[in-house]
Amino acid sequence: MLDITKLLEELKASPYEEQAIYTPHTGVVTFPELKPGDSVAGVSGTYKEKPGTTLAYIERERNKKSINAQESGEIVALNTELEGQFVEAGQQIATLRHYLSKDEVISIILKQTLYLFPAPERAKYYFTPDIDQKVKASGASAVTVRPGMELLIMSRMKRESPVFYEGPEGVIYAVYFQPNENVDVGEPLFGVCPPDQLSQIEDVVVRVQTEWMERQ
Repeated sequence: MLDITKLLEELKASPYEEQAIYTPHTGVVTFPELKPGDSVAGVSGTYKEKPGTTLAYIERERNKKSINAQESGEIVALNTELEGQFVEAGQQIATLRHYLSKDEVISIILKQTLYLFPAPERAKYYFTPDIDQKVKASGASAVTVRPGMELLIMSRMKRESPVFYEGPEGVIYAVYFQPNENVDVGEPLFGVCPPDQLSQIEDVVVRVQTEWMERQ
């Protein structure tokens, strides 16, 4: 099993992830008055209706659009040498440093320690009625899975098919899909924790919740 304590210490040593920002299409790039070290805000609002800080503008055919930060953090670099230049789609214009929240740290740890059951096709997924009832009543961790167990319904192009679980026996510790949203092939649907590792994972989750210092 992965050394969770070591992983947590590594995350504490580098409590952030750097994100490259690219142009969505061709156009002429201009930059607002920003510089490396400035803080930026990410998308916010109940329905994610408030855009993040504008990092740059791109204009094509007299249509000027802003390129906004998706997550909060600080600017590491701005490619201001591109000011006023025509660029292709996918041109890197900035680098942001996003500091990890408690929930993000827990998600990273879980995705490296749990057995992740992947989506076999791009489709929408639902728990079978009996499993769904148990999840709603007692939470996903009340469900113990075994190889060959019919666990999900896959909905694709008005066709529904059963999905059978293949993987180690254990409890569902994390669920990564929403019933009405498509999941790409290979993306995790849920994470399974073997019974003998459950207490260790729960302990590290408590540690993150009590020890992790979030930075805005």
